[in-house]
Amino acid sequence: MARTKEFDPDAALQAALELFWRRGYEATSMSDLVEHLGIGRASIYATFGNKHELYLKALERYDRAGLPPMVRELSQPGPALPAVRAVVRRYAAEATDERLRLHGCLVTNTAAELGPHDPAATRHVERNWDQLETALHSALIRAQAQGELPADRDPLTLARMLLVLLQGLRVVGKASADPTRVRDAAEQALALLE
Repeated sequence: MARTKEFDPDAALQAALELFWRRGYEATSMSDLVEHLGIGRASIYATFGNKHELYLKALERYDRAGLPPMVRELSQPGPALPAVRAVVRRYAAEATDERLRLHGCLVTNTAAELGPHDPAATRHVERNWDQLETALHSALIRAQAQGELPADRDPLTLARMLLVLLQGLRVVGKASADPTRVRDAAEQALALLE
């Protein structure tokens, strides 16, 4: 007869996500996870797999929580450029918020820490970035069709520039105590949409 789990896997995954987000992949040991999750090593392996598999599941959870609302926001009917501006300004605000900035973005952190040598993590990062770029591109196409964006602007190139800017805002915000650097960069990028 199989034993029933004596812990909530969903709560454990959330706790793992928070620990990885705060400390990074390499700085988080299995012992740290056992202590932070409050469950045994064997239970972690049986439920989530090894540390790497747990990390990828935590990254997927992070993505499911953050990306869909942004995609919905960029897909709303009506004027599209205000939604694009709101997303960029929200990234800048989060990147300079003292409560949020030191963690950065788990996807951006993953790209910087694991991207160069972890193909599975890189695929996940690329998938996230592709979804965000597609949402921005679609919004900018709509903005152009509605006369909000000048006809001589390339929506795909602008979407890619914004994607790179958003990732850069997270990195600079995490490392810099000067919020004007992030805010000025965001506003200058938004000026290119006029």
